Amino acid sequence: MEDETELKEFTNGPISINLAEKGEGPVILCVHGWPELWYSWRHQIAKFSEVGFRVCAMDVRGYGGSSKPLDVASYSLKNLASDVAAVAAQLSDEPVVLFGHDWGAPIVWHTALLHPDRVKAVAGLSVPYMPGTETSFLDLAEQIYQGRFFYQKYFQEEGIAEQELEADSELSLRKIYYSLSGDAPLDDWLKEKAETKLLLDDLHSPDPFPAWLSDSDLQIYSQAFERGGFRGPLNRYRAQRIDIGELKALRGRKIEQPACFIGGERDPVRHFVPGMDLFSAAGNGCNDYRGTTIICGAGHWVQQECPAETNQALNQFLSDL
Repeated sequence: MEDETELKEFTNGPISINLAEKGEGPVILCVHGWPELWYSWRHQIAKFSEVGFRVCAMDVRGYGGSSKPLDVASYSLKNLASDVAAVAAQLSDEPVVLFGHDWGAPIVWHTALLHPDRVKAVAGLSVPYMPGTETSFLDLAEQIYQGRFFYQKYFQEEGIAEQELEADSELSLRKIYYSLSGDAPLDDWLKEKAETKLLLDDLHSPDPFPAWLSDSDLQIYSQAFERGGFRGPLNRYRAQRIDIGELKALRGRKIEQPACFIGGERDPVRHFVPGMDLFSAAGNGCNDYRGTTIICGAGHWVQQECPAETNQALNQFLSDL
């Protein structure tokens, strides 16, 4: 896949964005999450470039071949959405379709809100749109996980998680990818452990790894993080309270463009708030909602774990536009 795509550089002011593209036709722009790369969309690039779309997947700022500013504020949703809008404008005079996964989903949801003229439709994977409130999810998490470990709390102090994850990037990624996948025990990512623990403590690295991620796939990811580190990616978690002020005008705002949500049945994100299924109300913040698809057996990395099922759902969404 890497050899079949063309890599290009786009800019948003001083920010350089690395982008892979393939195909001709209306633009689909894909935005990845943590800790991934444009490469996480390889199966969607292959599929939709063959059926009349120009499929583009960007390295989010902080990742891969894109710029990696050091300051936390550079990773606010407003700034990340501005990257997407700038790339979209350079790709097409017409509004584009956005696919976003994990943090890429909030990024594309907010691109649709902040730059509606650039967005034709939006598909969110693994993280549904939730209209903004006066508090961040981080504030809620600190209440829910008071006195115990939660990864987003652990990420807040600069340098601590970087040191742990960068000590062995490949092992770190193996453990993260497996523990959030549908192959892991349901409580693997959210198992209760002391606040003094590190992220990778008690997480597993199976050998062989589940077939959805090959050794060569893993090498592409691990080599990118060995070169670029984890600071930029972790800064997105640290910028959540900045979002509250920058996005104040969007509180309660709904997505107006056609929208859909795709999630994995076994995704731990569903259970971040005990007693709630965060996927159950995925369309509540959308005025033109085209439906939810929950993929049986899949975990968090839905478009990589179950590419055929994910592509089928995305194809249905595109065909109805």
